[in-house]
Amino acid sequence: MPEPSLLLLIPAYNEADRIEPVLRELADYFMANYSGKFSMVVVLNGCRDNTLEIVKRVASAHPVISWQNHPAPIGKGGALIEGIKLAPMADLIGYVDADGATPPKSFHELVKLTVKADCVIGSRWLPGAVLHQAQPLFRRFTSRCFHLVVESLFWMHIKDTQCPAKVIRREAAEKIMNDLRIADLAFDVNFIVATKRAGFSVLEVPTEWTDKAGSKVSASLFRSSLTMFLSVVRLRLIYSPFHGLLKGLRPVEAWVYRKLRAPHRHGPEN
Repeated sequence: MPEPSLLLLIPAYNEADRIEPVLRELADYFMANYSGKFSMVVVLNGCRDNTLEIVKRVASAHPVISWQNHPAPIGKGGALIEGIKLAPMADLIGYVDADGATPPKSFHELVKLTVKADCVIGSRWLPGAVLHQAQPLFRRFTSRCFHLVVESLFWMHIKDTQCPAKVIRREAAEKIMNDLRIADLAFDVNFIVATKRAGFSVLEVPTEWTDKAGSKVSASLFRSSLTMFLSVVRLRLIYSPFHGLLKGLRPVEAWVYRKLRAPHRHGPEN
């Protein structure tokens, strides 16, 4: 019996220097090792380099690859929200980063575990995780601080919300689609919170990971961290009795995100 159909999303922002081998490796691996229908969609988010031309070139040799191009920046979270709108295309929808930090075989292991849960997420912080190249010390420190903030606000007991290796069943993806509002890097928190609140099961498992040079987060760590903090606080308000406060704060909220050069709200009005 063939495996479920799988749609793999890859958000991309100015990834011309490293996306080509990642796309080829993923396409080659799944075409050789996955018995179900497999497709990849690269969601380009305001790219100013030649990422699109590279994706088109790779796609010409790998028909399983297609793309969406959003010329205006919509953030990594915004790109994934646009990609998840394609959920009716497949039984399973997953995503990984464009830097190749998650090997194809490790992502495949997450896919296999969807027989046990509606959503399976990789973790770099659970026992058994294999880290070939760990993140720089200060980035690990800020990551753990962010984890404490998320845990104190949502009590999800997830060790690594931010690992960009996740897969979800179609029915769950379709159910949570209108609840995905966070366009920046805190999207992963929004994704897990929405999945759990909709009554779907989430399984966190150790994964294999290699930190890659050229991270967009490391290059602007303070700004990214502040944006993510503001976004998870906003998310907490969305799921609280104080939801109505957001309406009055929208002009201030928009100004702050603009000053941080960060993507603002995405999707339905809060």
